[in-house]
Formats: sequence, structure tokens, C-alpha cells
Amino acid sequence: MSGQNNFDFEPERLESRQPIAGFPELHWTGKRPFTVWQFYPAQLKEVYGEPDEQNGWMNKIYWGDNFQVMNHLMRDFRGKIDLIYIDPPFDSKADYKKKIEVKKLGLSSNKAESDFSAFEEKQYKDLWMHDEYLQFMFERLLFMRELLSDTGSIFLHCDWHKSHHLRMLMDEVFGYDHFRNEIAWCYGGGGAPKTEYPPKHDLLFWYTKSGHWTFNKQFRPYSEGTLQRGLTAVKGDAYKLDDEGAMLNDWWAEKEVQKILSPTAYENLKYPTQKPEGLLKRIVIGHSNPGDLVMDCFMGSGTTQAVAMKLGRRFIGADINLGAVHTATKRLLNIAADIKAENKNENEQSLNKYTGFEVYNVNNYEFFRNPAQARSLLIDALGIQEFPEGSSIWDGELDGRMVKIMPVNRIAAKADLKDLIDNLPYKRYESISAEDPSEIVERITIVCMGHEPDLKAHLQYELIKYKVDIEILDILKDRKDLQLKRESEAEVVRDGNKLVIKNFYPLNLMNKLSCEKEYLDDWRTLTDSVLIDWYYDGAVMQPIVTDIPGKNELVKGVYDIPDDAGTIRIKITDLLSESLELEVK
Repeated sequence: MSGQNNFDFEPERLESRQPIAGFPELHWTGKRPFTVWQFYPAQLKEVYGEPDEQNGWMNKIYWGDNFQVMNHLMRDFRGKIDLIYIDPPFDSKADYKKKIEVKKLGLSSNKAESDFSAFEEKQYKDLWMHDEYLQFMFERLLFMRELLSDTGSIFLHCDWHKSHHLRMLMDEVFGYDHFRNEIAWCYGGGGAPKTEYPPKHDLLFWYTKSGHWTFNKQFRPYSEGTLQRGLTAVKGDAYKLDDEGAMLNDWWAEKEVQKILSPTAYENLKYPTQKPEGLLKRIVIGHSNPGDLVMDCFMGSGTTQAVAMKLGRRFIGADINLGAVHTATKRLLNIAADIKAENKNENEQSLNKYTGFEVYNVNNYEFFRNPAQARSLLIDALGIQEFPEGSSIWDGELDGRMVKIMPVNRIAAKADLKDLIDNLPYKRYESISAEDPSEIVERITIVCMGHEPDLKAHLQYELIKYKVDIEILDILKDRKDLQLKRESEAEVVRDGNKLVIKNFYPLNLMNKLSCEKEYLDDWRTLTDSVLIDWYYDGAVMQPIVTDIPGKNELVKGVYDIPDDAGTIRIKITDLLSESLELEVK
């Protein structure tokens, strides 16, 4: 089944709630709920581990726009997810970067170390127009509500930038009466501004789907003062006599949930916006039970999924950034290996843990592995004559047409055209039309990565007074052969019963390091991991070898081939999380 499904939601569950006296609503230009959903197929790309022996479950990771991912999930998981945690963009106006470090000096001595040892790679820019941000969050929250089970909970993580707007959106989507707590997550570190109070907390908004929900009481250690007083009596519900401590309140400042991860912390993956496992552990334990299904569709480094696996919960994760998917995959493989080792040392496993998982693509996002770089890559790849930033409403010109590049971290929506429509040169259009009504006033090319089906019709309607030539260039459909990056190169050979990687040249990474092939002494210094499937079926990679070295280690590069090996599929991933896949017959 594909294409548009005329699948109507229950009206009261999708459309904005009717105005109620005394309850304000948030409005913005282009606000729209959904009454139909469009199915997006998912392509299974990789399988790690085996299905659960008890129920056949495999955890799921999706690479793609989470709006499309949730449309895909609606078919099989509507009303079945027990806990949702999201840490969405904050509209912080900040650039989030990840430090890329060469594992060790492996280049010729005639090349200065400072030129290639490390650099910062921008992961995404957290910058939004107000209406754009609100619609982005609104439409995703609507689908999260539909996916949530009747006894499920959702935790939305935010800070001061948009908390006031997001609280109103949550009230509208989930219902004011389903609000449970506003939790302050306190953290240390950071500077102190001279003219303001320094922000030292984020917010967690907890809502439920209905009036019944999972809540497992948790306790924090007694304070030093309480212990010194020698607490021996029960005081209401706040304390217990069995050393569990004081019941948690809505102010989380304990050490185990602190935001700042030390540089040497075992869980610190140097991923921007990474949250500590202690925070997610508290949420997962408190609001789900073993075997429940947990979802995080802004998963980043995969902290939610990591905690879910350790605590015996099933999980679904999604992210549009390939680096996030790769980081989470490595993290989960290491956790699965640790769990497997622990089980060997235990006579009986007390908690069923779901360690197998699958990785899917929803839509084709090979064209922009890093959304932060997509605009410049598109300009180069399409040959657009770029206009200086901020000098025009247009991004550039191509073959006599004015080009507007839509946001590339999601499908283009009608609301994304608002800024363009508001700022077009209407006086010039009026002058041209007055002189000759049949003359085209503007030739417009909209570049996007997927779009709503009526995007062009909407723009034509808004400009109905004028004769315009509008073209939608959808990279995902119209330019499937477009190359937006320099492909990697590798030399992989069979040497008897050995598979040998002789060379690997990640050209995009090497370009950022200003490194030429002749200066690269050891390709492994630029390599993050090697995965090998000895029995590739031509469709889905099921790695048996997962060579994921530690921080100060290198991949092996030489591997023993099983006697019964068939078609060999090898995936080599560089430090930018960009991969090259090859088959060895």
C-alpha cells in the first residue's frame, strides 16, 4: 500500500480542540491540523542480532524525517507506544558542532599536524522562524498523540526559548486535563552573564494520553541534614523507613541526572545535545514497565534507546542526521555485547532484554547526510549562482530562474513559503502586469527534499493575480543521481582466507582535513568502524563482524573469511559517519 491514504482520524482527536472559555489558544499563520495521513515506505537496510526469543520483537531505528517516520509507524503502531521522550530543537539560534579528531598521527611528517589532526563539523543549526517552528512541532505532536497508548506518557524536553509556546501546544494536543507535571531538570556548569541570572535548568513537560497511566514511585537519597537528624518516623508520603530515601519531587538536581558529562565519562560520545543516561533512566523506570515500547524520534546519540535496552524495554528511534544514526548504532552494539557477556556469567537472566535491532531508511536521504551542509551542497551540485546571504529573498539564480531552497531537514510544507510570499517584489509585478498581462512576471524554482502534494498549487493560488512560471525541483524524486559529496574510495581484496582492506580514502573527510592521498600513511586513522556480512543476500546487510574500536584504537583491517562465505558485503565508515559499501564475490 502506498501513496496517499484517505484515512480519517477521529475528528476530536486530530483537529484543534474547540475554544473553551478561560482557556487561551496559540495561533500562527499557516496553522493546520491533519485529517489524512500519507504512508511512507521504509527500506530495511541493516539487521543486528536476532529477534527476541519470547515474542519475536526487533527494536527499530529509522533514518529520516520523523514526520515521515511517524506517518510510516501509524499503520502498525497507532496506540501502541507506552512512553515517548523527545528532546526536540530548542530554537536556541546556536550552531551545534561535533569535534572530529583523527585517531592518531598517521600522516607523513612533511604535513603539519595542526592541519589535519582535528576540526569541528556542524551537525545542525537550531534557527527557526517563529511560525515555522510552531507548525513543525504541532504536526509532530499530533502524530505522537495518535501513536501513544491509552495508558501512555509523553515527556517533552525544552528550555526557556520556547517553553511557553510548547506548553500551550501540549495543552491543545493532549488536553489541559492530561497535564501531570512540569519538572525542572537542574544542572551546573556554564558561565554567568553580567546582566542576567544564569540559566541553570531545563524543563520537562509530562502529559498522559488519558486519566490512567503508568507511574512507578522513585526515591532519592536522604539529604545529609535528614541523615544527621536521624530520621526514624514516617512523615506522610515523603519518607520511607526502608532506606529507599525521599520520594522524588518535580525538582531534579541529583548528581546522577546532572547535565554536564565529564570529558572522561564512559558514556560521553562527544555528541552535541547529548543527555546523561541517569536522566533517561529516571523517566523510563518511572513511566514504563519491562517489555513496554519506548520511542524517541529526536534520538541524537541514542541515549533513550541505550537506557531502554539496558532496562528491558523495547524501543523505536529516529533521526534525520545520519551521524546520529551511526552513533546510536555503535552505542547499541556495544551495549548488546555487554548484555550478552553478562548473560553468560549469570545462571538465570532475571530481566528479558531486547538487544536485536533493525535500521531502516524512510524516503531517500542519501543526498544530505548532514542537514547543516545541505544548502551549500545543493548550490554546488545544481550549479546555482548563489546570491550573498541576506541580500535577497532568493538563494540564487539558475538558468534564468530565481531559486528558493526550502528547509532540508523535513518535507517542504505550504507554511514554509510564507516568508517568500510576504517579501516578493509586488510593485515590480504590478508594473509588468499593467504593461502586458500575458507576460510572465517571475520564473521560480523551488528546491526541496520532498514536499506536500499541493505545494505548487498553493503558491500559484497566492500569486493568482500574476502570470508566474513555477517549477518544483524535488531532489528526492527528480534528481536521484545527484551527487552531493565526494564519494569514498577503497581497495578491498581476498588474500587466501583473509579479507584485506588495503586502502580507504574518505574523500569528503580528507578534503576537510586538507589531506591528499599521498600524505595518508594509515587509512585506519580516518576510519570509525568496519562492518562485514559474510552471507549478504543482496538486500539487507546483517553484519557478523562489527569492528568498532575504542577511542585510542584502530580497526583491524584484516579479517578471517569463513569457509562457507558467500557474497561478502563490507561497510567502511569514516569519522564523519559517511560510509562506503562494497561487495566482494
